[in-house]
Amino acid sequence: MGLDNSPNLYIIRHMYIGRKVEETIKKSLFQGKIVILYGARQVGKTTLVRKIADDINEPYGYLNCDELDVLSRFQNSDNSEALKQLIGSQRLVVIDEAQRVKNIGLKLKLIVDNYPETQIIATGSSSFDLSNEISEPLTGRSFEFWLFPLSVGEISQNEDKLSFERKLESLLVYGCYPEIYQLGSIEQKAQRIKYLASNYLYKDILKFNSIKNSEVVLKLLQALALQMGNEVSYNELAGLIGIGKQTVAKYIDLLEKAFVIFRLSPYSSNLRKELGKMRKIYFFDLGVRNAIINNQNPLNLRDDVGKLWENFVIAEKYKRQLGPGFKTNYYFWRTYDQQEVDLVEAKGGNLFGWEIKWTGKGKNPPKAWIENYKNSTWQIINRENFLEFLI
Repeated sequence: MGLDNSPNLYIIRHMYIGRKVEETIKKSLFQGKIVILYGARQVGKTTLVRKIADDINEPYGYLNCDELDVLSRFQNSDNSEALKQLIGSQRLVVIDEAQRVKNIGLKLKLIVDNYPETQIIATGSSSFDLSNEISEPLTGRSFEFWLFPLSVGEISQNEDKLSFERKLESLLVYGCYPEIYQLGSIEQKAQRIKYLASNYLYKDILKFNSIKNSEVVLKLLQALALQMGNEVSYNELAGLIGIGKQTVAKYIDLLEKAFVIFRLSPYSSNLRKELGKMRKIYFFDLGVRNAIINNQNPLNLRDDVGKLWENFVIAEKYKRQLGPGFKTNYYFWRTYDQQEVDLVEAKGGNLFGWEIKWTGKGKNPPKAWIENYKNSTWQIINRENFLEFLI
């Protein structure tokens, strides 16, 4: 019925690439708390949790809630005894795609309160389902982590700088999903990322709150992809797509919670010349972004290389801090007279600003930035120093 007790079922289809969050998760086990791992479909959640389970070197249970019999058993287990029969006697049980189970938060609470010796690792491919279900029942009872497509640090850990730089164009065009990264040919990468974008991207979004208009979601994603790195107006998007502003806001929120996109807010200390309400939207994976607009051309045939590079660096920085569970305040900064800083980090009472350039070195920091933020730094990130910045 889906519960797997074999400690050696985990099979490495390709070479296993170590994930940065792996050791942090291992240190969180067997402390009387549920471990929650969020991440989009196909980013490697199942591979990671089964690798962790195998490393413990004891029998473990595996419940896949995409399987109807497992889901049905979970739905009908309304008390601690029924849940105990479901999870069995193993010290460790993995519950995959846990967001599919109604009232999963209450069920996990019953397990951790009554059977604290059993370590549960629950994964979810959509945070709008799983986090809403567990936020209240599991208050103080869980550790939360996030998994994204492969990061620069994960890819480069076994390679020298030159070897990694030779793969950079592929990452900017086809992205960093583990399966796509390890495919051998450009043709395979192009075909597979298109399949992933069309078959997995909307799966969790469209079932949420009875959303059925996939054409509208696709049009919105295409518009966001073409405006990547620019300030986004929800009013303009609504007029472009032909839907209401509130619907745009709702869909963007869902796309963010499904780990397709993320938003940067403008940094402001209420200077009159600073932008206050606009947002920038970036994609977690450029392969998905390029597949959405059907542009998988090599870099020398593109006019959006600068935007691809900006998205790549900012997404890598964003993934680097959020994966292990740390939340850093990232922003962009821009004035109405076009002075701007691509990425701003507010940390320890100081501001760190970065200008992200595919080409060029000799630009000076914006005058208003230096004059108004005495506790700030500013640096250009380009192809020569990005590895040091992101690892």
